[in-house]
Amino acid sequence: MTAITPTNPNTRDEASPADRYLTHAIELIERLRTAEAANLIAASRLIANTLIGHHTVHVFGTGHSHMLAEELFYRAGGLVSVRPLLFEGLMLHSSAPLSTSLERLPGLAEALLLDHPITAGDVLIVASNSGSNAVTSELVQRVMAEGIPVIALTSLNHATSPAARPTNLPRLHELATVVIDNGGCVGDAAVDITGIDTRVSATSTVVGAAILNAVMAEAIQLAVNEGVVPDIYESSNTSSGDTTNHKFTSKGASV
Repeated sequence: MTAITPTNPNTRDEASPADRYLTHAIELIERLRTAEAANLIAASRLIANTLIGHHTVHVFGTGHSHMLAEELFYRAGGLVSVRPLLFEGLMLHSSAPLSTSLERLPGLAEALLLDHPITAGDVLIVASNSGSNAVTSELVQRVMAEGIPVIALTSLNHATSPAARPTNLPRLHELATVVIDNGGCVGDAAVDITGIDTRVSATSTVVGAAILNAVMAEAIQLAVNEGVVPDIYESSNTSSGDTTNHKFTSKGASV
C-alpha cells in the first residue's frame, strides 16, 4: 500500500483542507467578537428579560438547523427554561427529501404553534442559514404579531445573494427583532477540494453553536446581576448530576 503524504499545514497556500476548514471556522467565530458584538449583547438582553420574568426560551430550526435547537436543550450548563420546538418531520433522519418539502409547506407553522404555544414574556430563537423557508417565515411572523421577540441566526451572505433560492416571503433577517449573522458563505460549504467543483464542509452549525452558548452565558450573567438565578442543568455524567437534574425534571421541566 502506498503511503499518503499529507499536505504541509504550515504554509497557508499549501494548507490541507482540514487546516483550511479549521482556520476559517476560527475566523468566523473570532468575527463574532467584533462584527456581531452589539447583536450578541442585544440577544442576551432579550433572553435575560425572559429569565428575569420567569418565562421560557424557545428554539427552532429545520433540517440541520434543528441541531441548534437541541444544542440548548437538557444540556450540561444549559438553562432548564429552554423548550425546543422539535417536529420530527422537519428533521432529516426519517426522510431528508420530505423534511425539505415540509419546511417549504405554507400553513405548517400555524399547526406547530397550536402544539407548541409561545406566550407573552417568552422569547424565540430561530436558526436558518438561508432564512427563506415558509415554515420559518410564517412562524416568525405569527410569533412577532403577538409581541414576542425573535432572535435570528442566519447567513446574510446567503440570504442576500442572487444565488439564493427565490421566495415570495420575507426572509428571516427581514423579520427578526435581533439578527446575528454567522458570516457563512453562500451555500454554507466552505472548503474547495482539488479535483472537484463542489465545496465541502459547512460552517453554520459550529458557528451557530458558538453564538448560542456565548449568548446564553451573557444572558445568565445579566439575569444574575438583576437578582435572578435561573435553574441550570449539570452533566448527568458527574457524581451530582442526576440528583441536581432530577430536581428540575420532577418539577415538570420538558425533557
